[in-house]
Amino acid sequence: MTSLVLTVRETLRYRGAIGQWSWVLHRLTGVGVVLFLALHVIDTSWAVFYPDLYVKAIAAYQSPIFTLGEFGLVFAVVYHAFNGIRIVIFDYKPELWRHQAQAAVAVLALTLLVLAPVFLGMASHVIDFYFTEQAIAGSKVMDVVVFSIIEQLPFIAGFVGVLAAAIVLAALFSLVRGDASQRGKYPQASPVERFWWGFMRLSGILIVPLVFGHLALMHVVQGVFDITAAQEVAGTLATNGTIGVVPSAVEFVFHRWSYAAGGVFVWRVYDLFLLVLVTLHGFNGLRYVLTDYTSFNDFARRTSVALCTVTAAVLLAVGAAALFVPLEKDIINEAMAATAEIYELRGEEVPEALEAFLDGATEGE
Repeated sequence: MTSLVLTVRETLRYRGAIGQWSWVLHRLTGVGVVLFLALHVIDTSWAVFYPDLYVKAIAAYQSPIFTLGEFGLVFAVVYHAFNGIRIVIFDYKPELWRHQAQAAVAVLALTLLVLAPVFLGMASHVIDFYFTEQAIAGSKVMDVVVFSIIEQLPFIAGFVGVLAAAIVLAALFSLVRGDASQRGKYPQASPVERFWWGFMRLSGILIVPLVFGHLALMHVVQGVFDITAAQEVAGTLATNGTIGVVPSAVEFVFHRWSYAAGGVFVWRVYDLFLLVLVTLHGFNGLRYVLTDYTSFNDFARRTSVALCTVTAAVLLAVGAAALFVPLEKDIINEAMAATAEIYELRGEEVPEALEAFLDGATEGE
């Protein structure tokens, strides 16, 4: 947060041209996407490990406060992707840098052009949910907002734990290496840093089709408001993705990750590639941002590097575990009680089919 404030403050003081603003926007959108990535990987793993918590997390995302955030997230992803491609092209064709101002304007225009139909599609889901279906009673909106904030508190506790681990690692490293060798100097280029420079460009190109496909399926075709209402899962055949009488977010994930074509769990493989590339790309980018502001303080710089490394390792481990663990039908049963709680929280009537399910009347069907 300190680095973000410093970036914004110094940008306003410097008042540079379009190149400066595109740099700032690229950095801010990248940090925003990384923060969401951490949240998204952990809560999606709950669909497997803690089904009731996943149901509540999705309910939180269907609240007004997160609805606005979803539009901001999609903007951040699309702009960051297009501007990243611009950077890659100019890095490999330095003679084109004289056109960087025009290219920066073109990136912004292309972003807005792409987002126009995307936002219309997303808005249609929002309108259906809030107005047509009246999924949240007007008197219950604030209850849902408060609930949404409370549900995110475990993430804050987890972040504090990761930060503490990073500080401990940095302190141990400092005891071994000392703090005087690089004080007052920017670290020199090394084969490792050259590798990461190339990785950021290559992974950025590979990520674009993967993340755009994910956004299209999970935010436009079937957005966060649909996964608790859809009878079929986008990207699967009906025979592999037909959801029961009372849809739930957990069942949506169950059918999506259970879908196999030619003996391959298509969406597990897809999400694994996305997880690895985006996590490594995102947290290495965050490392660049944080170390920009800590290069003259060895301990702060090492803490920043440790924080990014530990967080990325945790997300890769948790995300991969969720993707590879065998899916059991029991997770759907565990999610139904939480689904009933959400109906009551929103002021909706609990469907008779759900009540029957909870009473055991539909057991075995």
